[in-house]
Amino acid sequence: MPNTMASSMASDDKPTPSQAAAGDEKGAGHFTAADRVIHGARMATEKEQNMTLLQGIKLYPKAIAWSLLISTCIVMEGYDICLVNNFYAFPQFNQKYGEQLPNSEKWEVPAPWQAGLSNGAMVGELIGLLINGWVSERFGYRWTVIASLMVLNGWIALFFTAQNVQTLLAAEILCGVPWGIFQTLTITYASEVCPVAMRGYLTTYVNFCWGLGQLIGIGVIMSMLDRRDEWAYRIPYALQWMWPLPLAVGIFFAPESPWWLVRQGKLDEARKSLLRLTSLNREVDFDADETVDMMVHTTALEEKTTAGASYWDCFKGHDLRRTEIVCMVWAIQNLSGNSFSNYSTYFLKQAGLGERQAYGFALGQYGINMVGVFSAWFLMSRGIGRRSLYLYGLCGLFVMLMALGFLGLVPEEQRKQGAIATGSIMLGWALTYQSTVGTVCYSLVSEISTRRLQIKTVALGRVLYIIVGIITGVLTPYMLNPGAWDWANYAGFFWGGSCFLCIIYTYFRVPEPTGRSFAELDLLFQKGVSARKFSSTKVDVFEDEINDGLVDRLQAQRGPDDARVTGGKAA
Repeated sequence: MPNTMASSMASDDKPTPSQAAAGDEKGAGHFTAADRVIHGARMATEKEQNMTLLQGIKLYPKAIAWSLLISTCIVMEGYDICLVNNFYAFPQFNQKYGEQLPNSEKWEVPAPWQAGLSNGAMVGELIGLLINGWVSERFGYRWTVIASLMVLNGWIALFFTAQNVQTLLAAEILCGVPWGIFQTLTITYASEVCPVAMRGYLTTYVNFCWGLGQLIGIGVIMSMLDRRDEWAYRIPYALQWMWPLPLAVGIFFAPESPWWLVRQGKLDEARKSLLRLTSLNREVDFDADETVDMMVHTTALEEKTTAGASYWDCFKGHDLRRTEIVCMVWAIQNLSGNSFSNYSTYFLKQAGLGERQAYGFALGQYGINMVGVFSAWFLMSRGIGRRSLYLYGLCGLFVMLMALGFLGLVPEEQRKQGAIATGSIMLGWALTYQSTVGTVCYSLVSEISTRRLQIKTVALGRVLYIIVGIITGVLTPYMLNPGAWDWANYAGFFWGGSCFLCIIYTYFRVPEPTGRSFAELDLLFQKGVSARKFSSTKVDVFEDEINDGLVDRLQAQRGPDDARVTGGKAA
């Protein structure tokens, strides 16, 4: 669309939307479908950017509910990952799936099998992430999640009936496939069903679900500590069945993402989906057709700069920069010392705490993870941007990691006090991490990626997260194990150095997406604006040319009676 057209739309004598849509004598000869889309998109964008959080909650309560429901799929993964690493302390589990130690009555799952079980789910997730980039864009978010839940329902039976460790490994890999699908779809759906004011909150809720799943897992494990039969581990596995069917039934009735429907050319269905996601709010003059126009306009802008929608397109043009940032934002979660912080119970047990007390601290740490999400929400509500939270959070983590390293200098006679101090700082580290880096990451990856390539970009980022997680998960035990490198607290210096490099990367490469529409973010990346100038650079997406052919093709599906003649108000 030429710039003159955008400026003519902004002039005082522009027709009303209904005039342009109905094609009255003045407007019919001068305003095309593309003109109406630009006008509607401009109106919808202004309304979204002026919308307060409270107004968004009142207008989109149904979107909040559906997003929370779909995000709950992540609870299952957090629950199972928690079970895997904690079952190694169960004598019954070890006797069933392990081997008897030489000259001892103890049974242990061999180290290679421990590593296999712990990483098996990650292997499955890698497969699921890559599959999801194609399947969900073809069949839609709802049906992809429902199918994954039904498949998961069957594969849980492998956990419950496993007679050997090989079957357990197969279960971890197979269940990892739908878990990988959930990791990207939950974030994408949350970002696409809500306005700008709510995007950061619904996307970061996914991190709360991780903490909730781990909290439930630790609680179930603690309730099984006194059992001495095989049901000590079979009951926790069986409890996984409580999730898939109820979630699948609920998601069946959920509206599809309107952004996905627009990309598929189903504008009428996108409008109906928007009306199902919203409720009447007289404080906001919401119009579903204008919002659909905004989605069509953004899709047309992206089609102009992104020729295809394959994985290879994630590495072309300015999309390469977006893919790089998403991948690094995910990877920094592990590179900033997250694997080291998970060993707080290890240091507390060194200080002489019993098994139940150590599990109690783990329970508290997972509770802190959930509280951290609310802390992040509070900070965002005070106007602190996502980039700022991410950057300053890394600075705080760096200081604490260095403090952990210096605690390694504590004299041997005060080792117990040093171990307690280490465990306590790690709990503080966990709260800081979850209030900033661990939570804000989910919002950043959903906003920085383009709509057309979002699922594939987020999937690639999560793939790198898992790969880095596997590497750090192997290194950290070697650092802490007295029979290996025996670094103990000095590992804090290593992770502190890694965290410092993450700070440098974040400062120069991670932009501030807060308050920006998806179209504005597209234009900022297209123009190559530096990360430090994202928040201050002014752009007008309606002055840029768009793909008229795509707009005309999509608008033709509305037929001669444009929905805007009768209005698209939320009801």
